[in-house]
Amino acid sequence: MKPIPVKVQIPDLLLHCTGGKKQVEVEGKTVQGCLDHLLQTWPLLKVHLFDEEGRLRPHVLIFYNEENIRWLKDLNIPVAAGDRITLLQSVSGG
Repeated sequence: MKPIPVKVQIPDLLLHCTGGKKQVEVEGKTVQGCLDHLLQTWPLLKVHLFDEEGRLRPHVLIFYNEENIRWLKDLNIPVAAGDRITLLQSVSGG
């Protein structure tokens, strides 16, 4: 099976990691493959999305199409043409 192009929405707080691009296109056969391609292409995102052990940071949400998949342990979900991934960061403070 050939990798599928998937659009990834980048949160405003991380636009400096993608050269100002709010949406980027990656390729993969699964959501995990798309995230791997995203980090290869835009390596500055890694420190903001994942901790030193490779775990998703607690304040980061990942949506696959309309579904929040942040809590899934296995992101080897097959992707299809037209799918999208949205990254969100929770912001707190006072």
